[in-house]
Amino acid sequence: MEAALAEELREIAQHSTTMKVHNEVPGGVHASGELTDAYRMNLHSRIASRVLMRMAAGGYKNENDIYDLTLAQPWEEWFSYDHTIRVDLTAVKSPLKSLEFTTLKIKDAICDRFLDQYKKRPSVDTKEPDMRIFGFVDAHQFIVYLDTSGEALFKRGWRTETGDAPLRENLAAGLLRVAGWKPGMPLFDPMCGSGTILCEAAQMVQGVPPGARRRFAFEKFHDFETQVWQDMKAAIKPNPLPAEPTIFGSDISGDMVAMARHNLRSAGILFEVPLKQIEAQQVQAPTAQPGILLTNPPYGERIGVRGDSTMPQDELANSFYAELSSTLKQRFAGWTVYLFTADLGVPKLLRLKESRKTPFFNGALECRLFRFDMVAGFNRREAAKPKE
Repeated sequence: MEAALAEELREIAQHSTTMKVHNEVPGGVHASGELTDAYRMNLHSRIASRVLMRMAAGGYKNENDIYDLTLAQPWEEWFSYDHTIRVDLTAVKSPLKSLEFTTLKIKDAICDRFLDQYKKRPSVDTKEPDMRIFGFVDAHQFIVYLDTSGEALFKRGWRTETGDAPLRENLAAGLLRVAGWKPGMPLFDPMCGSGTILCEAAQMVQGVPPGARRRFAFEKFHDFETQVWQDMKAAIKPNPLPAEPTIFGSDISGDMVAMARHNLRSAGILFEVPLKQIEAQQVQAPTAQPGILLTNPPYGERIGVRGDSTMPQDELANSFYAELSSTLKQRFAGWTVYLFTADLGVPKLLRLKESRKTPFFNGALECRLFRFDMVAGFNRREAAKPKE
């Protein structure tokens, strides 16, 4: 999602005179600016997982070099020994023997810095720390960051109920951006589950920033500028509510539809998002104007909610996708269909040729966002084919 994040950050930077967006790197984007720009990114970024502030970077030969570089940083300028901390370390092609031992060395360096100055040290809290410190090592370099976000940014503060395998909110936002969806365009998720894609899209329509309902680690920094932060939040101008619905959802499970409805309310959505309980193979286009159908098809169990339990799993999936394919061809002419799935064989099951596939990772799971252009006249061509 690096390219999508860079694009989003450039939009956020338009509202700042000091923020600059630099290069994309694997798993992230470099940006620079004032600390208040970190407030802005945390408040407005739908795609970032965290906004990390780089404290230092340097070459290393062993764990002692990492300890020394960490010890040299002025941690006391940012937080106090009364705050709890947690240290996480990521490595790519690092020659270090033990990441656990190296993580301990980073934690010791921070604690020793406070002990040297105050004879007191921060405690470790791995569950809900006040401050998170992130280390990154590759083959030659060590970088240490202080996290400005706190809880991961995909935790928007509204989700109380989820299905079995909910999409993370920032992944849903990334999919919407890569799909080219913009507020005002019709959007339909026919397998909406707990409604993550719908909630993200609806907040965008309403102009609700993703960070409007949660707290951040930077609020505990020593030099936190309360007034600047309050002014930034006060400057949010919600969009006028749409007169006609443009976002629609459905799911085979009534429980999921109820959950999606609840989540939309929790996310502060004040306009109607029509939801239906119906099998994906039975749906109709919700608007006369073609739009974007974006969904994360279920697999296995959820496909079989109303399926024939005597039918083997593969046959069930085959018949599901065959029926879904017919529905898309016959009822969604002119629509652009995006399916996000870890099953790389979905186009074959649909008997459709994708016009684009974008690789994504959902956690450690490699996935694809497949795009299918449902050309008007598809169904006429299908009907004209000789019957087998």
